[in-house]
Amino acid sequence: MKVIETSLPGCSIIEPAVFGDARGFFFETWNADRFADAGLVSSFVQSNISSSSKGVLRGIHYQWPRPQGKLISVLQGEVYDVAVDIRRGSPTFGRWEAVILSAENKRQFWIPEGFAHGFVVLSETALFNYLCTDVYVKEADAGIRWNDADIAIDWPVSATQLSAKDEAAPFLKDIPEDRLPVYLP
Repeated sequence: MKVIETSLPGCSIIEPAVFGDARGFFFETWNADRFADAGLVSSFVQSNISSSSKGVLRGIHYQWPRPQGKLISVLQGEVYDVAVDIRRGSPTFGRWEAVILSAENKRQFWIPEGFAHGFVVLSETALFNYLCTDVYVKEADAGIRWNDADIAIDWPVSATQLSAKDEAAPFLKDIPEDRLPVYLP
């Protein structure tokens, strides 16, 4: 497994070791010991799968005060996956990082607690998988507007399909400080 650091400290791209032949391929999507050796989380409590069609944008979501770290992968199709640092006091507050995840490239994206997350589907459909470090808690569910000009994510699509909740999400500058995680150096 190869771990690639991003411009957001803590967010990492993971390239698993893939073993293949004429029959197909095999790779580990998660191994507690290997992830711990790489300094990554080694405990997940919830696993989710979502299916979306081309142009669907989900996000930008986070939980507070019950933050979730997420290990993201795509089982079918291709997505543009984004993490945004929303930790108050962080030197990278409001900055984002993106990676293309696909069934073909088999990359994973580790997004630690304290970051918001979103993605847009680039292929006709996508089957999206994420392991979470905490369970979903409705009262902690929160989001940021996908097209917040202060964050300025360079989404690779012009037309998107959004949920009503995501369309109405607040801009980062309008979120009360007590509804954002705190940066711990």
